[in-house]
Amino acid sequence: MALLNKTWWLFIGGYFVIMLGFAQDGNLADNLIELYESEKFQGDELVILSDISRNSTNIENKLYYSELLIKKSSKDSLYEFLNTGYNQKGNALQLEGNYPEALEAYFIGLELANTLKDPGLIGGSNISIADTYSMIGNSRMAGEYYSKGIEILRQANTPIVLASALLNAGDDAFHNKNYEKALNYFKESGSLFRDLDYSIGIAYNLGNVGMVYAEQGKDEKAKANINEAIALLEELQNYYPISVYLTYMADIYAKQGKLETSIDFADRSLKLATQYGLKEQISDANLKLSELHAKDQNYEKAYSYYQDHIKYRDSVTNVGAVQQMAELRTDYEISQKQTELDLLAQKQRTQKVIVIATGIALFLIILLAIGLYRRNKFIKRTSKIIEKEKNRSDELLLNILPEETAKELKNYGKVTSNRFESVTVMFTDFKDFTRYSDNVSPEILVESVDYYFSKFDEIMDKYNLEKIKTVGDSYMCAGGLPFPTTDHAFKTVMAGIEIAEFVENSRDHGDAKMIPFEVRIGINTGPVVAGVVGKKKFAYDIWGDTVNIASRMESNSEPGCINISDNTYQLIKDHFNCRYRGEIEVKNKGMMKMFFVHCAKDDDSLKALFNREVKYEVDSKSISNS
Repeated sequence: MALLNKTWWLFIGGYFVIMLGFAQDGNLADNLIELYESEKFQGDELVILSDISRNSTNIENKLYYSELLIKKSSKDSLYEFLNTGYNQKGNALQLEGNYPEALEAYFIGLELANTLKDPGLIGGSNISIADTYSMIGNSRMAGEYYSKGIEILRQANTPIVLASALLNAGDDAFHNKNYEKALNYFKESGSLFRDLDYSIGIAYNLGNVGMVYAEQGKDEKAKANINEAIALLEELQNYYPISVYLTYMADIYAKQGKLETSIDFADRSLKLATQYGLKEQISDANLKLSELHAKDQNYEKAYSYYQDHIKYRDSVTNVGAVQQMAELRTDYEISQKQTELDLLAQKQRTQKVIVIATGIALFLIILLAIGLYRRNKFIKRTSKIIEKEKNRSDELLLNILPEETAKELKNYGKVTSNRFESVTVMFTDFKDFTRYSDNVSPEILVESVDYYFSKFDEIMDKYNLEKIKTVGDSYMCAGGLPFPTTDHAFKTVMAGIEIAEFVENSRDHGDAKMIPFEVRIGINTGPVVAGVVGKKKFAYDIWGDTVNIASRMESNSEPGCINISDNTYQLIKDHFNCRYRGEIEVKNKGMMKMFFVHCAKDDDSLKALFNREVKYEVDSKSISNS
């Protein structure tokens, strides 16, 4: 499947963002929808759904047809169409501002790309994830995924996608004030765009380099790059970014105390925005000019520009401000007229009235402008604080609960318990933990447990397992929830093998400061009930006989071994070498068959299982409210 032969350019929240994907054509999408919905359509349903989701400029249509593509291609595990569906769903959700769900869609697209082993798809998915993290301000995660995506794209023959990814990574570095890193990215992306003769990419690259130079105080270089970018964008009739660039440059020069240059850029922005009817930019440019003339003590111009700024604002508060400004202006004009009349009778008295009236009017204008400016800054600052705290609380909640469970808790204030018919539960604990805890310092004990459990958490993420809880040296996790799957037993056993290997390697080659624990592992498969307990400190937990038996499997295991029940054995026996241990007495359960898992039978067996088992459509019949 060929990937990403064009780019999709947007301006979002201060970023000139290039979303990796196919260029959109709204008219084409409308025609395709009309054809698909007609009774005459007899073509390949998945192909036309793929084309509609790629080309649709309507967010609702894009989301609807991408989800329909996912649903229909899931039935036959057609991974190429599934990848397209999830990527386009992510694009629609990102445009909608629903970044958490956009990330979820992109991550599924990345897993499918890995299954298809297509470097272009893998690199593009990593860049889409990085762009989304960049938009929500998570620079650390954005940087990680930009690095991964760019490294992969360097190996793929997709230069325009690589150039776009480098430009986006440069944007992220720029907004985090890492200017040298941003310039390095822009230098490479600019070279690629010029080799491709890709005009819009060249324009954005020049403009972004110009903004970096402005932040570094390199005024002449900044002007040269911005002016060249503006000239290209004018040829392309892409006026919105021109106005934004100009207003941004005005703000930069104002901070540097260069008011004359700043006013010139803001005035150019206003003229361009007015020429092409860009109302938002007209408002912003007028506000910027009002602030700049106020700093220059030219209060009449400041007043005039602020009045024009107010005209383009829509809220009730702004309507009141317009009325106040109109009243001030009326008073000012009356006083001026009165002064002209008095001048005919008494020149000296008229001059005095002019001075007093002008001083009062200017004083009122300054007070009003300062008050509104401070109020606007306060609202923006407060909104940022609220948004930051909201994101922080959401991240903390996602560290405690599965994402869907966290959403349900936020939306309804409670979580409905669910019954899952088939879940694989794993317990681990460390041999002689109590003895170690009596003989080593608490600091070393806690640091050692954190060392092992942190690696266990990484393994959970790798196999899409859900960490349930830790109690002392016991680690509990489960596969097959909160979304039911058919490969949970396989993934849980694979995770158990990696945990055992990690602990064993740590004993031989790990950090000498860490306690050389030996691990016991127990696994069982069966039905469970899952839900959230507590009202103040929430905890996602599972209950049932399946959990109890998994715990017994662990307590009857041996150091370095994975002990599984007969239930789990029946699901994984074709793909793993296991040794039957016989029937062993289990507390409160009687005699139970147990098996030690040694290793996977062969790579071909695992690949066949993985290709057969990876599915992304949740069977709603497997979940029932309890």
